[in-house]
Amino acid sequence: MEDWNDYLLILALHRAGTLRGAAMTLATTHTTVSRRLEQLHRRHQGNVFEKSVGGYQITAFGEPLLALARRMEQVVVNAERKVSAADDALAGKLTLSIGEPMAQYLLLDELFAFTQRYPRIQLHINSSTRFADLDKSEADVVIRAARKLPEHLVGHRLFPYSICYYANPEYLASTPRNELRWIAPSQAEQWSDLVDGSPYPEAPIGITIDDIVTRFIALKRGQGLGRTACFLGDGCAELIRLPNTIPTPQVDIWVLTHPDLKDTPRVKLLMQYLTHALREKRALIQGEISR
Repeated sequence: MEDWNDYLLILALHRAGTLRGAAMTLATTHTTVSRRLEQLHRRHQGNVFEKSVGGYQITAFGEPLLALARRMEQVVVNAERKVSAADDALAGKLTLSIGEPMAQYLLLDELFAFTQRYPRIQLHINSSTRFADLDKSEADVVIRAARKLPEHLVGHRLFPYSICYYANPEYLASTPRNELRWIAPSQAEQWSDLVDGSPYPEAPIGITIDDIVTRFIALKRGQGLGRTACFLGDGCAELIRLPNTIPTPQVDIWVLTHPDLKDTPRVKLLMQYLTHALREKRALIQGEISR
C-alpha cells in the first residue's frame, strides 16, 4: 500500500468506528468511505476491518497496517511541528488549549488584547476540558491546572488556584435553612466530604451538573449553594461567599508547550504573555480578593 490516503482511511475508521464518523474526519461522504474500504480490501486480498454490532473493528490481518499508519502519522506530525518551530517571525497560526472557565471568565480580555497587539499572529482558542495532545500538534500552548502532566513538556509551573463556597445573596436570604440545596458536580458520591466544612453540611443535593460553567451559571441565578473557583465566585457581583468559609488551594496552574516549539518566537511570546497575565491575577485566582 503506497497511497497515504489509504493510511488516513485506516486511522479514521479505526478511531471513529463507523463509516459516517470516518467520513466526517476525512471531510468526505459516507458512500466514498464505503467504496474506498472495499477497494482497500480488494488490494490486500483480505479484510482490514470487519463489521460488528458496535461498528467497524480492525482485524488481526489489518493490525500491521494500522501500526504502520500510526508510525507514518507521527512522522508527518513531527515534521510539521519542526517546520512550525523553524518560523522565526512573530506571525502565523497559534493554537492555545485552555479550559472554558479560564477562557471565558479569567483571560478573555487578555487574549483579545494579545490579538490586537500582535495582529500577524492568528490565535485560535481551543476551550475544552480535555487535555490537548501536544505530541500530535493539537495545540501549541496549553494552560491547565493539574496534579500530573506529561514529563517531557516544558514551560512554567505557577501557583495553585483556590475554591470556596458561594451563593446568590437573595437565594441565601429568602430560602429557609431546611430548604437550601447544593448544586453539585456529577461525582456526587464525594459531595458529603466536600461540604462537611461548609456552614450547611446537612443540606442535600438539589441538582448535579457535569460542567463547571453551567454549575457557575446556576449558582449565579440563585438555584442553590455551590463550590467554585475563587476567580469565578469572587469576580461575580451576583455571588457572595458563604459565612465563615475560607478558600482552599487546589492544584497548580501550568503554561506548557512541546519541546520542539519552546524556542519558536511566537510560542515564547504567548507563553510569556499568559504567564504575566496569570501572575497579575494571582490574588483573584487564589481567593485573596473578596467582597
